[in-house]
Amino acid sequence: MTELHELDATAQAELLRGREVSAVELVGHHLERIDRHAAALGAFITVTADAAMEQARQADASIAAGTAGPLTGVPTAVKDLTMTAGVRTTMGSAVLRDNVPATDAYLVGLMRGAGLISLGKTNTPEFGLSSYTDNDVVGPARTPWDLDRNAGGSSGGAAAAVAAGLVPLAQGSDGGGSIRIPASSCGIFGFKPSRGRVSVGPLGSDWSGLAVDGPLSRTVRDAAALLDVIAHPMPGDLRPLPDPDIPFVDRVRQVPRRLRIARWSATHLDGVAPGPDAVAAWDAASRLLESLGHDVVDIANPFPAELEPQFNVVWSSGVAGAPVPPEAEPLLRANTRYWRERGGRASAVDLARALQFLEATTREVVTGLQTFDAMLTPTLALPPQPVGWFNESGDPAEDHRRELLYTPYTALYNMSGQPAATLPLHWTSEGLPIGVMLAALPGQDGLLFSLCAQVEAAAPWHDRRPTGFA
Repeated sequence: MTELHELDATAQAELLRGREVSAVELVGHHLERIDRHAAALGAFITVTADAAMEQARQADASIAAGTAGPLTGVPTAVKDLTMTAGVRTTMGSAVLRDNVPATDAYLVGLMRGAGLISLGKTNTPEFGLSSYTDNDVVGPARTPWDLDRNAGGSSGGAAAAVAAGLVPLAQGSDGGGSIRIPASSCGIFGFKPSRGRVSVGPLGSDWSGLAVDGPLSRTVRDAAALLDVIAHPMPGDLRPLPDPDIPFVDRVRQVPRRLRIARWSATHLDGVAPGPDAVAAWDAASRLLESLGHDVVDIANPFPAELEPQFNVVWSSGVAGAPVPPEAEPLLRANTRYWRERGGRASAVDLARALQFLEATTREVVTGLQTFDAMLTPTLALPPQPVGWFNESGDPAEDHRRELLYTPYTALYNMSGQPAATLPLHWTSEGLPIGVMLAALPGQDGLLFSLCAQVEAAAPWHDRRPTGFA
């Protein structure tokens, strides 16, 4: 007999609408799983059980009255970088351990309005800074495929929660790979939308153009359903994309035409190369795409190495700009202080030049990719790494070097603003998940969903689950 948590969010919603299960039962089932597994995974910073059960009762009333939406009553979770009114939002920092915002992020209101029920706030590194998840609030997030290995970051808690069946889908954010990195390390699907697709309002800022919110899920259709909920601009957005002409859930049902897909596995960084498992996953995905009738073409990595130092200027400037009182600085982790110090050395001229360089260079790259419909690379260069591997030296510069060895591909699409997704198509001989990354041209999120759904149908992964989380 199929357990409730083995169903994806779309199937759970169908049960709710058919009155085969109540929202109270469904939410209670997932809260019990959180009680049982979340501490070992480090998946949550805050669990909102009482509020979730009250919302479940309201969802059941809405369903009975015939006023429910398609996702009413489905459990989810919100990353702890994202503001939630009346619910603690620590941003993974001891400095904000007791921070309770008065305002919801715009997307949180959209999710609540769609009837989704948040069970809590998922784990993230301090200020979402790292490609692994660890902090001084609750500690590391771990992939359920091997609890000795980190879940990746910065949406590591969300990815671990979805992979272990604590929630069927979750919201994450991605400024340099923070949805795709943990999705790959946890063996699930993660989708970074195009720049401007999801609003950062009312108080967030899209000043650098790097970060965007998006879904983590076990199925492509669930990711599309969540993006349909949150992909609506708010008045005053800096780079708004209009609502899609066709819902993304409908795009999932469309078989794409024959596509021309560029592929490369070499990184843009000297001395950084993908490991054999990443290459094997990428090669297998290439053959799968060809078997589906697509033209897969080898090209050189079109992104130049010069992007990396300019990205670091923008990244560190954002960290330096975080409003941390001087007396609270000692509470920050060493890695955060390192990036704040680097950002503090950058002048306004340095930042302006870096932003201009990223825009001009990635525009040239995207122009050169116009003859292709999609791009295929590894998601990560390495499989999930041991929990202490990144910062075991105690040297933040070495920490950064290891992050580049781990994830040299993902941030490029944050710079260019392209939509990109990681698909869990491969596992190592040790049973560790390895994702592959498909991207499309800016604004072509719908086409990317169609392609990902086609791949999922040909090589389904939904039923592959980590041992110990049945």
